[in-house]
Amino acid sequence: MGPQRMYGLTPWVRRLLVANLLVFLVQSTLLTSPSFAGAFGFSPARAWQYPWTFVTYMFLHAGIPHILFNMLVLFVFGSSVEDRMGGRLFLLFYLLCGIGGAASSFILRQLVPVSQIIGASGAVLGVAVAFAWYWPDHPVFVFPLPDPVPAKWLVTFLVALDLVLALIGASDGIAHLAHLGGVGAALLYLKGQDLWATRGERRDRRLSESSVLVSQPPRASRSGGTSPTAQRTKSRGRSEPDARANAEIDRVLDKIIASGVESLTPAERKFLTEISRRLRTPPKG
Repeated sequence: MGPQRMYGLTPWVRRLLVANLLVFLVQSTLLTSPSFAGAFGFSPARAWQYPWTFVTYMFLHAGIPHILFNMLVLFVFGSSVEDRMGGRLFLLFYLLCGIGGAASSFILRQLVPVSQIIGASGAVLGVAVAFAWYWPDHPVFVFPLPDPVPAKWLVTFLVALDLVLALIGASDGIAHLAHLGGVGAALLYLKGQDLWATRGERRDRRLSESSVLVSQPPRASRSGGTSPTAQRTKSRGRSEPDARANAEIDRVLDKIIASGVESLTPAERKFLTEISRRLRTPPKG
């Protein structure tokens, strides 16, 4: 549906919000021991010992401001992206971005040592990137700014801020590499999706051009009469192209209007010539 669903809650956005809030409630009240975060938070040095933490870390949070910011980003951008992608694909995309955040910390652990990361920031920033990718100019209201900000500039600012803080090695307790890993995973997915769609369009165009819809003339039977198929064709009116041919004619004419006769392929020129010849030739009695 697009940005008009911006502040509605789609099924997986609602489930992710509830899951994160419930885990944070348990983490803050019942399982306050550091061993809980140690077992489910992501530690690059122990990643192979605790492989499930590539996923579980994104459901833990360090405090109220941390979870509020992440859930606000998911609330604002998530429903529109889920509407665009579909529920199952949205969930996979969300998890992919979160895993990308953990993977970036794991790969770069020698350059930027990180003891442990928790939080959904990589996943929700990936969702924000997807929103800006699909609707770059959609206005987003940001308190306390008086005017809305286009989504592309808001997300660019957030990503640039993380990049700068990661480069200067800010010791603010925030896993900026995980944020950037989520953004990188989102961009790789979205770019790959665009390339796949472009390949599909080119393949469809080639198939359309190679299957020039020109009906063959009726063949005479060995006895000298026309075949049953030809008789059925004649009864429908041989001089009129069928529905598929009409659709092909419309497509070619639209192409001429949009790009000129020079844009036609040899197959399309041959098709028009044959159709023109058939229309000029009167049907035989």
